[in-house]
Amino acid sequence: MKRLVILFVGILLSVMAKAQQPRVVEGLSLASEILGQEVKYSIILPENYYASKKAYPVVYLLHGLGDNESSWLEYGNVSQHVDAAVKKKEIVPMIYVMPQGFRSYYVNDYAGKFRYMDMFVQELVPHIDSRYRTIADKEHRATLGYSMGGFGALILPVKNPDVFTISVPLSISVRTDEQYMTEEASGWDEQWGRLFGGEGTTGAERITEYYKQHSPFHIFAGHDLTALKNIKLYIDNGDDEGTLCRSNEELHILLRDRNFPHQFRVRNGGHEFSYWHEALTNGLRFISDAVEGKPYRGDVEGLSKRYSLSKPDKLIQANGYNVLLPLNYHKEQRLYPVVYIIAQPETETGIAAHIKQAMVQQSFIPVITVFINGTVQDVMNSVIPEVEKNYRARAGCRFRALLGTGQAGTTAFRLALNPEMFTACVLLNVPLDCQALANGLASNKKALARTWLYIKTTDTSANYKSNGCAHITLREEDVYHEYRVSGGQANTEWALRSLNEALDFTQRKIHR
Repeated sequence: MKRLVILFVGILLSVMAKAQQPRVVEGLSLASEILGQEVKYSIILPENYYASKKAYPVVYLLHGLGDNESSWLEYGNVSQHVDAAVKKKEIVPMIYVMPQGFRSYYVNDYAGKFRYMDMFVQELVPHIDSRYRTIADKEHRATLGYSMGGFGALILPVKNPDVFTISVPLSISVRTDEQYMTEEASGWDEQWGRLFGGEGTTGAERITEYYKQHSPFHIFAGHDLTALKNIKLYIDNGDDEGTLCRSNEELHILLRDRNFPHQFRVRNGGHEFSYWHEALTNGLRFISDAVEGKPYRGDVEGLSKRYSLSKPDKLIQANGYNVLLPLNYHKEQRLYPVVYIIAQPETETGIAAHIKQAMVQQSFIPVITVFINGTVQDVMNSVIPEVEKNYRARAGCRFRALLGTGQAGTTAFRLALNPEMFTACVLLNVPLDCQALANGLASNKKALARTWLYIKTTDTSANYKSNGCAHITLREEDVYHEYRVSGGQANTEWALRSLNEALDFTQRKIHR
């Protein structure tokens, strides 16, 4: 009996000791022989780690320039996020390692004085695999990081595809060759020259061989990408980014041109932790599917309410256009803003039903909706004058908005280039004329900028170049607009799912 009591107490103490072991720990360190110093790291272990003998995939979370191994925990709330996602069964349990990145960009410097990438691959990864129960192979190791860490999250798998095969870079701090050559000397020397060589130089002299070996643009432009074929890549960048707008967009364009499989997203926001924290939901879903060997299931969309595609009533047919009136139009004596819509015929019914339902639920302001099937001249010379004469339309460009979808939306885009005509224009997967946009801004930027543009496409769309070019042009001209890239196919269902945010954008401008 005494032996049973002792055995029971021993088991109880062992269980209690395991339960008390912390899962989230800061201040850990690795004594690096390669760097000749301590490298700190933080770690998050799965909730049942100490109660099981299971091995887990590993996600290396990389921080940005000026931050440290605690930043993901403090500013990204990553431990709370992953615990909630596991409980909801959105992601599988994984181990998260947050290493100190210094100012390394997660590479070896050209002079060989600070061989950070060698340390990461040859010391840190083996250290984590030996100390924790990891699934120690490339298919179960992922990198996810922001800014400088976004560069690291991309370059580590690209340079070491035998160690990592899953990459989720956010707001990648990267430059095109043109940006790299023209960046101001002081900032360039400190940020790039010290790493890739050419300090004190300008122009093409900065394009060193060592830089080319670490530039995603040069790597992915290479003739043979066979060694990289197993990398699963998900890139996310905010539409309010400055320099990184062009570089991230052009990287996506290059990957599309090379037919390199990847996911690319542009969401609302800029270079800040609120953006990167929101990126975790889909970034970790992508990693979770990848470590399970599954195709990516797709993003969780914040605005995904679906509306009936049945034909709405009270759609008035007129000469060259159809009109949907607000619900209380005949009960009130007031004026209304007008939204002009130019879309493919198969999309019109769904859009009308969606707008009607949004007005019923009071998520969209009461408007007169006009569906157009005509040229720019028809709209300017006939449709708008007739609508404002025959219906109680509130006069002035402040209360006129446009929405265009697909190929038909090119008319909406050309209309939006007429200054002082519309307050806002939504363009859903529309092939855009980037040169026409640049010419319009050059001739009358101030007037044209009064028409806010909302541009959205998908990362698989045939319009990836023209939409990306328009975004770059507007950002570099400092013209307010909003730009989104989502996943999936740009079909009718996608256009209808995109309407919630598009309508919100429109009413914000009308009521600005």
